[in-house]
Parts: sequence; C-alpha cells; structure tokens
Amino acid sequence: MPQHKSDQPDELAPITQLPLLKRLAARLFGSGLTRLRAQHAASWLHGQADGFRSGHSAGVDYGYKEGHAEGLEDGRQVLHINDTRSRELRGPGVDDDLFDDWRLPLTAELKKQVKADVAAMLPAHAQPSAAQWKMIFSDTPSTSVVAGAGAGKSTSLVLRILLLSHYLGFELSSMTVVTFTRESRKDFIAKLQEVFGLWGQALSFKQAQDVVRTFHSRILPMVRSLPGYAKLEAFENLSARSAQADEEVESNPFDLRINDTQRQQLNACYHALYTRDERFKTLISPLCRHALQLRALERDHPDVQKRMAVTELAAKRDEELCDTLEDLWFGAGAWPIQGIEPSRETFQINGSTFHCHGYIPQLDAWVVLGFDPGESPQISRPNAKLTVRAECAVKKTLFRAFCDKPLIWIDSYSASKRVLSALADEASAGPGIDYKLKGELSSAPLLDCFVSAASFIENLGLDVATAVGDMRFAKDDPDRFFFEALSLYWRALEDHLLAQTPPVMTYNRMFALFGENSPENFKLLNHEQLRPLSHLMIDEFQDVSPQIVSWLRASLREIRSRGPAMHIGRGAQRSSLLCVGDDWQSIYGWRGSSPKYFMDFNKEFVSPATTRVMLSDNFRSHQHIIDAAEHIVRAAPGIPGKRAKASGEPKTLVPVAVLNRDDQALAAQLMEHYNAGNSVLMLYRKSSDKLLIEKEIQPVVNADSRLPPEARRLKQLTYHSSKGLQADAVFLLGDCQHLTSSPYKNQVYRMAGLGKAGDPEPYDSAQKDEVLRLAYVGITRAIKHCYWYVESQDAQGPNIPKASDRVPKDKAFFEDMRGVTAQTQR
Repeated sequence: MPQHKSDQPDELAPITQLPLLKRLAARLFGSGLTRLRAQHAASWLHGQADGFRSGHSAGVDYGYKEGHAEGLEDGRQVLHINDTRSRELRGPGVDDDLFDDWRLPLTAELKKQVKADVAAMLPAHAQPSAAQWKMIFSDTPSTSVVAGAGAGKSTSLVLRILLLSHYLGFELSSMTVVTFTRESRKDFIAKLQEVFGLWGQALSFKQAQDVVRTFHSRILPMVRSLPGYAKLEAFENLSARSAQADEEVESNPFDLRINDTQRQQLNACYHALYTRDERFKTLISPLCRHALQLRALERDHPDVQKRMAVTELAAKRDEELCDTLEDLWFGAGAWPIQGIEPSRETFQINGSTFHCHGYIPQLDAWVVLGFDPGESPQISRPNAKLTVRAECAVKKTLFRAFCDKPLIWIDSYSASKRVLSALADEASAGPGIDYKLKGELSSAPLLDCFVSAASFIENLGLDVATAVGDMRFAKDDPDRFFFEALSLYWRALEDHLLAQTPPVMTYNRMFALFGENSPENFKLLNHEQLRPLSHLMIDEFQDVSPQIVSWLRASLREIRSRGPAMHIGRGAQRSSLLCVGDDWQSIYGWRGSSPKYFMDFNKEFVSPATTRVMLSDNFRSHQHIIDAAEHIVRAAPGIPGKRAKASGEPKTLVPVAVLNRDDQALAAQLMEHYNAGNSVLMLYRKSSDKLLIEKEIQPVVNADSRLPPEARRLKQLTYHSSKGLQADAVFLLGDCQHLTSSPYKNQVYRMAGLGKAGDPEPYDSAQKDEVLRLAYVGITRAIKHCYWYVESQDAQGPNIPKASDRVPKDKAFFEDMRGVTAQTQR
C-alpha cells in the first residue's frame, strides 16, 4: 500500500487522479481505439498520466521503504561509532602512591658544577663511577640501589646528602640516613663530617648524629612526643647504664641477649602472673615437665643397639643399683628432695622390669637419680663387674630409648636445685627451667624463649596474641602450651612495663603504634616529629623486617597527606626514599627480616616514578673471589641481571680454597699470612669453634692484642658479625647449613604473607636460601685470599643442605682440595 501522505515528504506525494466518470469513459473509448489500432491524443495523454501515476506510487512506496530502512541503519551506525561514552558510571579511584609526582630540581648546569667540585675536592680513587653518579643524581621520588659487596656505597650516600643540603638548600632536619648498627652509624657520621668539611660546612658531631640514625633511635622520639610518654624508656635499652644518654646505650637490633636489669622485669612480671592467673600456672607444668624430661633416643642408635643385649642382666641388678644411688644422694644431703615423693615405681623397659626413685605430683612425672660426676668413678657394688657410673649409663640409655612415661633423670646433686626451682610456687626468679622450641638449635631459659618468639612474631608485623590464636599444634605437643602461655605472658609484660616509672616499652611495640594498622596515631604527632622522615636514605635495606616496612609506609603516607602545609617556609619540599641494599647479603631471616621488600621494591613502595641503579663495580676483591661467591649464591632467588666486576687497582687472581676441616693446617696458614703483614679475618659459625681455633693460634692472638687498636690485624667474628668488614686473608671455619625445621616459624611466615604460595614450610625454604647468602657474605670479605675449611660429609650428616654443595670442580675461581690429605695441604 502507498504510504500515507503524512509519512512521506511533500515531493513524494501521489499525483492527483481524474474524476471517476471521466476515468470510466476514457477507458471505454480507449479500448475501442485500441482494437482499431488507432490513437487518440487526449486519451493517450490521460493513459500516460494514469500509468505514470500508478508507477510513481509503486516506485515511491518501494523506494521510500528501502531508503528509510537504510537511512535508519546508517544513522544507528554513525551514532554507535561516534558515541564513545562509557555505560559504566564509577567514582574516582584511590591514589595509593606514597609520594607526589615530582622531580628533584636538577639542571644540567648544576650537575656539571657538582661533578667539577667533587673532582677538585676528592682524591682520584674516591671519584664516583657513572652508576654512582646515577644514584647521587636520582631525581625521582623513590630510588632503589642494588649495591653488591665492596661497591663503595657509603661515599655515594654522603655525596647524595651533600647534593640535597649544600646545592639544593634542603634542611638537614628533613633528612634521615638509616644504618643498622652502632658501628656502621659511627663510621658514617665520621665520613659525613669529613666530606662536609671539605665543602666548607663544619658539621658538629651532634648535627651529623641527628641525620645518621638507626630505626630505633628515630622511633623513640616519636613515641616520647605522645602525651604521658615523655620519659619513656625502651626495654631493649634497659641496663645498669640507663641513666646515660639514650644515644650511648642504644641497642643493637640483632643482639638478643637479656641483661640483669631486663631479667628483673621479666621475672617480676612472671611472678605476678603466676600468682594471680590459674590458667598460666597450669600451662607452666607441662613446660617444666618437658624441659626436665629425659630426652628420647632413637632405638636404632648404636649405643642403644649395643646395650640392648644386657637389658635383662641390668634389670636383675636394678633394685640394688637404686639402693646404692639413694645412699650416695642421702649421704650428700641431696635426697629426699622437696616436692618429690619417694616411690619405687616399676617400668617395663624392652620387656624387663626397672625402677625409679620418686614421683612429682605437680608435674605428673617420675624421677630417676643419676650418678653425680663429683663422686669417684671407681665406686661399684659388691661383686658387680661394672662401676655404678657404667651401670647408670646403661640404664639411662635404655630409658631414653624405651621408656614411654614422663621421666625426669637428675644427673647431679646440683641439678636437683633446678628441679626445686621449677617446682617452687613462688617462682620469684622466673621458672628456673630451660626450654627448647622445635626448630631451635639449643635450649634457653624459658623467659628468654618467650622474648625471642614474641620478637620474631612482632618483627613479621603480627600481633602476638592474634598469631598464637591462629597457630595449630598436635594435642600433646608441648609447644602448644608454650605459645598459649606466651600470649598470656606477653600481654601481661607489656602492661607491667608501662606501669613502671618511667614507663617502658619494647621497640616492636613502638613501631606497631605507628604502623599501617594504626594510622590514627599519626594525628598525635606534630610536623617537627615527621619532617626528619621526609627524605629517607636507608642502607642495608635487604635486612628490613615487615614491621619496619609497615612503619615506613605509614610514615611516608602521612607526610604526603599533610601536603604543602608541612613544608611552609622550607627549602625541602615533599618527600623521597632512597634505599641501598644487596639481596645477596640478606642474612637475618632468623630474626624476621626478609629481602622480599628490596627485591619487590616498586610494588612495596608505590611511586609515580622510580629509579633503579646497579652498582656493579667491586672495589674490594679480585674477580676470582667475586665469581666464587656469586656462583654459590645464584641458586637462591635474587634480583636478575646482577654480576659484579673487579675495579680499581688490579690484583693477582687466586682461587678460593675449599679444604677439609683441619685446625692445625688452618692455624699454620693463618700465622703465615699474619707474619707476612696481611690483615686477617677469622670467621666461625659456632662459639665452640672459636675456642678450639684460639688454642691453635694463641701466639698470633697474644701478639695482636698487645698492639694499639688501630694497628691490630686479626679479628675473630661470626659470619653474621662480619658484614661491612674486609681483610687481605679471610678464613672461614665451618660450612653454612640449614640444620632444623621450625613448625611455629613456618606458620607465622605464612601469616605474614612471606614465602611462595602453597609452600608448607616457607620459613625453612627461606633459610635454605639464606645459608647460601651467608657463604656469599663470608667469601666477599676477602681482598686477596679466602680459605674455607668445612667438615667432612659424614660429620655433617646426610640430606642437610650445605653451601659447600655448590662448589664446582671445574671452575678456575675455586680450588676444591677436600680430597687432598692434610699433609699435602700444608
């Protein structure tokens, strides 16, 4: 049907038709003419007009429909292509950067002037390399500097401070350089004063000291600014010297030893809690029993296998042995013991009957008296083939392997005092027992264990009570009771310390007060407390803990949020962070530190722009030492693209020698280097090793100790204590190996988000990597010579990860002499 007029444009409307009668007449007349094959002009014209009108209407109808449809489709396509508006309506996102998007105002002319001044002021060997200049001139809000061993980072850091202060006019009060130890802080302060003096700026010791800080010395003033805490003391700083200035007694963050003043506070809290809290008192009993209990021995142990054959014979003489031992103890005034009920309970040991001497109701444990080492070893029973001491040794071995009841073996008269202390309800001097958590290498006083475990948990940025509540242990695992007791004790200790006059607080608690979980506390700080953190430069950044990272991020976020008002009238504006570190030298994981925050720097410290600098020049060691150390550590995860090269004065290439443990050979080699005028570092893994080697090198120790301190050329330190040091010849005593597995540390590691997802033992995995880094640190202390004396494979035990496993046989930078006889080595 034709479109209605209103649906079409006027020019497409149908043509007007003739009246009906005229149309009929025309058709009749036209038909006749058609038969006659004649034409009538008028009719033809009317027909033509009629046909035109009919065709016009059909054409218009068809064309309009098609054109209209095509036009609509074209219109829709045009609208769809041109309309780029999003159909999703959202609010603005959150700017989570820790810094404003700004750049340090460094011009080409200024850089040229600084370089010229440094060339004129510093000697040739102290001139920065291209990579060091990149670090000094970094203009982005955040900068990470990967500085390997011997990279000369200290001078670069000092020149960075000089640039900000002397050339850009930033106030020193806006800067903090963080070092980890008192020793490194002292060295950096001296270097800062020296360099500033060359530029005509005389820095007093106090001015330099205010810039160069440890994390601890920076957090303490922040907490002291809070209402009521003006005289707050740090628990770690408590000592007999507490009356001195805090700067003098500032603690070492890696020193876990408890002094007498601290122990008094620990004991006082324990006594009060033990007296008032029945649950805490109940938890101590299984800990005491576990601590005093005879340690089990595997049944396939050679001693057990050897003594199993005389089990039946030993059982027959056991009652007589018990009588003899009780007589000895009674004669010494050590038996009976208060709190122990004399009782000859019998035990089935490997199918034979043996006896004990008493029972402790408080601990639900049985007691056996041993042979006191102060008695004559020749004492024997009548007609007995073995001495009483030997008979005791047989019985003890059998009990260790086959006794299935809680048993306390008291080896000496003096040891009975330890039992008495553990049983004393007063507990005024603490529990008086040593405890060993699974995964620790040795036992320690129970309260020391509390402090160590709580510190590890808090270093990971976790709350002790919350972490304990999320832990899981087997029902009868004594560590389950340990951690429940810890949660009660730690909360009580924090309250106890705050109640002192003046109040006392742990450093971890201070950092937590200003961490990311408590940003509201920053509102209590004025601008002056935060300004020193505006431009942060942190050395040894690979050793930071999650707790420290949380405090740093929270502080930087607060500084940014305060905006320009915080910097009115000052040269230093906004904030920046420069971190220097080496993930290969991260060796404090046992304290809760992790290289993760340095390796993932850009993710952990979100910034509009970051500069990455690689300091690859090693100004300390020759290339063989560098290559040997790097070969060991490359098996651990690390920042990609690292490879150091020896720089400075060329040195003779000498491979790192790996030898069998031989203290006499080591002593001879060490004395040879010392007598030749070399500086010497003797590094050891265990304090017992130091005592053994000192007997061998006593002449050198005596000679060196008579020299003034600055002239001494021999230092004996642990691997961990050697960071930052160097010597012509380095002697490494002992392998670097991961010996234990720590169930509780694996759990809290996962809670802190450390380690790989799905790893059931993330802490243990991290420690296996750390032993490689520890070997790297030890080897890279050497300037010219490095000797590594390791125990034999049999002595170390099978399946224990060791750094020396990575020593290759076919590389020029190692000389593996472990198959060579000791005589040949000499």
